[in-house]
Amino acid sequence: MINWNDVDTILLDMDGTLLDLYFDNYFWQEYLPMHWGEKRGLDVEAAKRELIPRFKSMEGTLSWYCLDFWSQELKIDVLQLKVDIEHLIQVRPSVPEFLEVLVSRNKTPVMVTNAHQDLITMKLEKTGIGKYFREIISSHRLGAPKEETEFWHKLNQDMKFNPARTLLIDDNLTVLRTARAYGISNLFSIARPDSQAPVRNTEEFMAIHDFRDLM
Repeated sequence: MINWNDVDTILLDMDGTLLDLYFDNYFWQEYLPMHWGEKRGLDVEAAKRELIPRFKSMEGTLSWYCLDFWSQELKIDVLQLKVDIEHLIQVRPSVPEFLEVLVSRNKTPVMVTNAHQDLITMKLEKTGIGKYFREIISSHRLGAPKEETEFWHKLNQDMKFNPARTLLIDDNLTVLRTARAYGISNLFSIARPDSQAPVRNTEEFMAIHDFRDLM
């Protein structure tokens, strides 16, 4: 699937790519609405009717990924709620083996994620995958989400990579399209980011079902 001789820089997303997106989907779609609703005398379905449109309106922005923003907006400790269900954080199939192979080939990857730094810290402590990365870069540090071209400009200023010799694996199709417009030529998506959801259509991007396919 990949000619590794043509790749100098490897960029890997975290949630839905290296880690099972079920944790995040369950949190935003079920666990947070349940707890937020309880504080306001709402059942979970009524809470969802109020919250989900608010979530949708922020998708693709830096605020959507910011725990501090939602904690203030919803008057609830979002990070603590995530800690409550951290047992659901799981590495996707064959990810550790894939990362081991990359490092053994001197292809040490860089993680690029929209996740808030506190959440990155929690997930890396839970999974232990941080040791495989040369650097871990959050969009919050660069001041723009991966869905915006500004992120890729700032990332390149920070890292100095050749887009034509860069590989990006990400479950977010909008992110992949923005990266393609920037010039990144080796792009892959994930067939099943959430282990509890069906395989999805990754449209124009080749889908990875299992990271063993890339070894």
